[in-house]
Amino acid sequence: MERSRTCARRRATHRLVVAAVGLLAAAGCGSGASSAVLSIAARTGAASGGIHKIRHVIVIMQENRSFDDYFGTYPGADGIPMKNGVPTVCDPDPIHRRCVKPFVDHYDVMQGGPHATASAVQDTDRGRMDGFIATVAKVRSNCAQLVVPDCADGPQDTTDVMGYHTRSDIPNYWAYARNFVLQDHMFEPKASWSLPAHLFMVSGWSADCKTHSPRSCTNAFDHPGPNPKNGNPTRVKPKSTSPIYAWTDLTYLLHKYHVPWGYYVTAGTEPDCQNAAELSCVAVRQNVRTPGIWNPLPYFDTVRQDDQVGNIRSVSKFYSAAKSGTLPAVSWVVPSGDVSEHPPATTSAGQSYVTSLINAVMRGPDWNSSAIFLAWDDWGGFFDTLVPPRVDANGYGLRVPGLVISPYARHGYVDHQVLSFDAYLKFIEDDFLDGQRLDPKTDGRPDPRPDVREDVPILGDLVSDFNFNQLPRPPMRLAVHPKTSLRNRAPFQPVNVAIHKAHGRVTLTWQTPLSDGGLPITSYRVTPFVAGRPQPSRSFKPNARQGVLGGLAAGRRYTFKVAAVNRMGIGVPSAPTPTLKI
Repeated sequence: MERSRTCARRRATHRLVVAAVGLLAAAGCGSGASSAVLSIAARTGAASGGIHKIRHVIVIMQENRSFDDYFGTYPGADGIPMKNGVPTVCDPDPIHRRCVKPFVDHYDVMQGGPHATASAVQDTDRGRMDGFIATVAKVRSNCAQLVVPDCADGPQDTTDVMGYHTRSDIPNYWAYARNFVLQDHMFEPKASWSLPAHLFMVSGWSADCKTHSPRSCTNAFDHPGPNPKNGNPTRVKPKSTSPIYAWTDLTYLLHKYHVPWGYYVTAGTEPDCQNAAELSCVAVRQNVRTPGIWNPLPYFDTVRQDDQVGNIRSVSKFYSAAKSGTLPAVSWVVPSGDVSEHPPATTSAGQSYVTSLINAVMRGPDWNSSAIFLAWDDWGGFFDTLVPPRVDANGYGLRVPGLVISPYARHGYVDHQVLSFDAYLKFIEDDFLDGQRLDPKTDGRPDPRPDVREDVPILGDLVSDFNFNQLPRPPMRLAVHPKTSLRNRAPFQPVNVAIHKAHGRVTLTWQTPLSDGGLPITSYRVTPFVAGRPQPSRSFKPNARQGVLGGLAAGRRYTFKVAAVNRMGIGVPSAPTPTLKI
């Protein structure tokens, strides 16, 4: 153990100059070294302590995109296999009995697919990477009121998990890749959804704790569970069903080493469902004072015991700190639903939001000492070609996009190292904590995590994405609203459609679609059906949430569908109502 601590400190301070990666391994410090092939400049910069030129680490975590969805056609990246510009891979469609190749999808609003642990198993299909459409098809078998186009009848009965965006759709993201570093082997730390991903982002583990003792915690793949005995007093008051996060997170070490940190929350909603195998749910409100799937830190015992709940702040504080040059050493920034890129949020809104965050850092006095790590928390059900490496019982999960933006970042570099969010923890620990890991044998809190994820041998080192010998590069501020080839679409279907009969009239009620397709809804259209045949439709105002229908033929049996309309046309109709005899 002493030797491993010594090696960690050598990596952290970079005082040991080596001529090759093999020498590092030979010295007994090989954890992670074999996966990183560094240039002479990168090794020299690391050895001279260059990592400490970074005094501000900023992790921006977006939502639900696979690498191939955003960068599958990026030059030099390990993306979608192509021959003469045509994909050479396809995914079986069990409904239409065909094999669907990846296709360009310029829609600003996408729907994605299920992304729980079981979904990941189905998608990867024992390494075949051909279960993406079939996974969505299984959800469609219970489509009574799902709010995705996959539940519709007719020509829209398709899925977009095989779609991918191009440079013209997301020009700013591609510009960051061209001018800084794109990571094409970044895997989510665990094959699951947003909550476990965010727990790994701040703690290297996702667990279920029975009591407030760290020793009571066990692996939790999808649902770090609630516990009715959680009564700890805190400024963010837990409910009786609040989860207990008793294991050690990074803020414990940051506080112990007097390293300032901030977790910045964008107010709005969380679009992810508590059951990630579902594709729809009622949106949950989110702000600084509401712990949740993207804001788990208030539930951590360490955060409350260290009186650090106040470090969880509004994203407006991030913009202010960037402007004034008062960014903490470590920042995490999480979105709200409408700017998250989590389907059905628009891609354009997410790109604009992220650009505004990066521009804020670039405009401020802290730019020359900052490193921005941008990633997407899970694959969101979207197709990807790479088989995730198996490192332990927890991960890795599917591949997601990763970018490094810094004045010391290498220029136009595609990093092929195997990485996960554990690499962010490792970089922060090496930069600010003298190489101390979230290791129960050495960090003072003996939780039973299966392993120290920062020291998994296959994990690369983010130091290789930097050249600390170069002069700090000037900022590259981009337009917050760039011109793109993204396009709007007709709305998704209205939800929770209900039917009532009274005094010879039929009243339908509904709720707004999960997505308006990117354009305002102009009306709702209610269509009666008799024996499956459509009858004349009735239109209602865009703010209507119910429609009263008269003049229906007595003695006939009707079903009804409701569709929203925008400038692109009539949207996906709702599932048919139960049959009603007039």
